[in-house]
Amino acid sequence: MRQHLRTNDDIQSFVRQVDIGPFSVDLATNRVLRDGAELALRPQAFRALKALIQNRGQYVDYQGMIAEAWDGTFVSKHTVDVTVGEVKKALQEFGLWIIHRPKVGYRLDMPRSEDLIRKGWHFWKRCTREGFEKALACFRQAAQNDAGDFQAHEGLATCYLTLASHAMRPPRDMYERFLDSHGHAVALSGWTPELRTLRGHGLHMIERNFAEAESEFLKAMREKPTLTRAYVCLSMLYVAAGRFDDAIDILAQGDKADPLWPLLPAAEVSVRFFRREFGLAVDCGIRAVELHPYIQLGRTFYAQALEYSGRTDEALAQYRRAFMMSPDLLWLRPLEGACLAKNGRHGEALEILREIEQIRTRCSTTRSDNGTWLSRNSSVPVRRIP
Repeated sequence: MRQHLRTNDDIQSFVRQVDIGPFSVDLATNRVLRDGAELALRPQAFRALKALIQNRGQYVDYQGMIAEAWDGTFVSKHTVDVTVGEVKKALQEFGLWIIHRPKVGYRLDMPRSEDLIRKGWHFWKRCTREGFEKALACFRQAAQNDAGDFQAHEGLATCYLTLASHAMRPPRDMYERFLDSHGHAVALSGWTPELRTLRGHGLHMIERNFAEAESEFLKAMREKPTLTRAYVCLSMLYVAAGRFDDAIDILAQGDKADPLWPLLPAAEVSVRFFRREFGLAVDCGIRAVELHPYIQLGRTFYAQALEYSGRTDEALAQYRRAFMMSPDLLWLRPLEGACLAKNGRHGEALEILREIEQIRTRCSTTRSDNGTWLSRNSSVPVRRIP
């Protein structure tokens, strides 16, 4: 924005010129230029665009649009929709910046750090600590570039919660940061299904508040039935609560939404394992590793299914591959050690035990951001033997 002559909410109309991507919008003369060429936009459509610009980053509901773009003169919701549709068409490929949520309204959301956001999610999908750290750096930069871009704060919240729930960094510290970033995202965008799912996962994994977590997941799924992540997270909650049949049912619903979502097959392996259906768990594990070979959780759950099916040598190979892919998941080492002991390889198991004790001692005496976490973490996701 080139010039803001705003001293209170009543004189926003005096703002002269606004740059939005390739567009130059003169709010005084009602002109929109793209690369020097004026767009054909009728006066009423321009007033709708002006209302969105002056409320950028916030939803303008039906009543608000009437008040600002029609000076309070009653028009139908259809008229508002058609007029905003004209604006989106005039902006061509950039019309996607105008977002509509039923019963909430319209919002002009032009990300200033779209490339950083995409890169952040690319790194996050690696499912390693290095990937999460690189994703954090991207989302932090995006938030600095555009503090009003809720996507940056949502990305930060996702990374902090993942690091906490995977015990890759101090869970208490990460969870505090998660709540802060999540709060910023909600303040900017409202309670989206994605943000509800994140909150529910935090309530489950960190706060152990199963009732509220389940409520958030169910709300998210009602609002967005295609949000597969919510189904997977709810299935994990049902497993923790011993509701295995409910977990299977919810995963079946998730499979209809997106059968190729990365953590869906891994979640089914876990459910089958805890139902003591070890043969089915192995079959699910084979599919999980085939579809998503770099998802270490799926490989780990597959290893457990192999172990409890008596195929300990194969299980050890899977544990080691999972740890090789993500050496920051330290809780994989005890699982491997237990499998070694079960296989009669006590010397190797004791060596892993000594390694774990050394890590515990080192961390308990370190007062850095990465220290003391083993002793004060109450949410390390070590799998219990059923």
